[in-house]
Amino acid sequence: MLAHHAATASPRRRPGRRAVLGALSLTAVCSLVFPAVPAAGAGGTPGGHCAGRTRVHVPGAVHQQAECLDELTTAGTVASGHTDPADFAGLTPKDLPTPRGVPGIQIDGYFPDSSTTNTNHGWNHDAQFVVRLPDHWNGGLVVSGTPGNREQYANDRAISDWVLARGYAFAATDKGNTGLAFHRDGHRPGDAIAEWNTRLTQLTRAARAAVTARYHRPPARTIATGISNGGYLVRWQLENHPELYDGGVDWEGTLWRSDGPNLLTFLPPALRAYPAYAAGGPGAEDALKAMHRAGYPAGSEFLWPYHHQVYWDLTQRIYREEVDPGFDGATEAGTAFCASGTPGCDADYDYATRPAAVRRAVDRIALTGRVGKPLITVQGTLDVLLPISQDSDVYARMVHEAGRGRLLRYYRIEDGTHTDSLVDTFPDRLRPLVPCHRSAFTALERWLTGNGRPPADHTVRRPAGADRATLLTDCRLD
Repeated sequence: MLAHHAATASPRRRPGRRAVLGALSLTAVCSLVFPAVPAAGAGGTPGGHCAGRTRVHVPGAVHQQAECLDELTTAGTVASGHTDPADFAGLTPKDLPTPRGVPGIQIDGYFPDSSTTNTNHGWNHDAQFVVRLPDHWNGGLVVSGTPGNREQYANDRAISDWVLARGYAFAATDKGNTGLAFHRDGHRPGDAIAEWNTRLTQLTRAARAAVTARYHRPPARTIATGISNGGYLVRWQLENHPELYDGGVDWEGTLWRSDGPNLLTFLPPALRAYPAYAAGGPGAEDALKAMHRAGYPAGSEFLWPYHHQVYWDLTQRIYREEVDPGFDGATEAGTAFCASGTPGCDADYDYATRPAAVRRAVDRIALTGRVGKPLITVQGTLDVLLPISQDSDVYARMVHEAGRGRLLRYYRIEDGTHTDSLVDTFPDRLRPLVPCHRSAFTALERWLTGNGRPPADHTVRRPAGADRATLLTDCRLD
């Protein structure tokens, strides 16, 4: 997700706040691809349960604490206080099974940073991370940034639980700034989002070092994955730091392009047209056509009221503030739900006519399609926060136009939407993406180990007659 549900008031971007980055150096169905490391102690990796906890270190961190846990998944960490359920609230269906039986080491900490939006652990310090090292390791490492503006535990239900149960080590970052006022961080427009990319690079290098210290050898595979803004990070990392990764799985990543499309090209038309559509009357039909032209697919209309109330307005305002704070003058992040025609209203924002400096800000965070390692992208056809025709369809074309098509597999998931928790509200109209992400992940494993190339790009149809339990656990990509 691109933003939390709650709104908050905030002062203007404060000049002079910039992250201080520590220098680091470091040379739903498949069986596990990477064999577990032979145990030096009974039933575990070298040394047994939580071996070497005192020597495992995350380089570059200014604060870290390592604890030996009987359970690294949310089956144990919720009760033990080693996760924050508020971070992952709303990201998965309520009936998603929770794996258990994963003992190991959890390291919480933070890297040097001058911003203070993340309050987890009472630290009031950004650039927080979590690293989880299971006793029974399969040789792999999964790294992730968070969706929306959430904190480092946001992926715990959707990603961490599952990969830990498969034997992977897992690491996640809060991306260096959090919350609805994330745009205050940095000197220049675009700095806050640019920091997200730097923080995932930083964590990947550090997590690889921690894995090497724990298991006495570096990871055999390092895979990046993430949802929404986290998916954007996967794309950016594979374009800019392919040397750090073996591949990635991009779950509905956000597309930034300086010449569009991007958030700021398709959200304003929705803010203008939706109120007229919802009001009915003589203008409703034209408003409906305008919504469809902007990329919101026919058949997704049942999702529009929720997204208008919760996402479209808020997302447009805070991300526009990040790259174009001058649009509304002294006002920060616009005026909520302003009517078209109101001075400085984001419903009337026209990215194409904004000054060249706005494009330069977006260009600093823009994607190119020049991925350097295998990537699998999944996105739902009923995504109405990041409409698929304006996002992953475009990014897939970019990858092919860059001559990297051999490194991409792209699966459009019929009846999937941006937020899996909405499946609980519309079980007969939507399907969850979490099992499709897991199928994509196992397909990437096979691809990386030479055990079969994933099927060609296509739309994954919703299986006829599938019940809810099946849709929660099964998504066949072939």
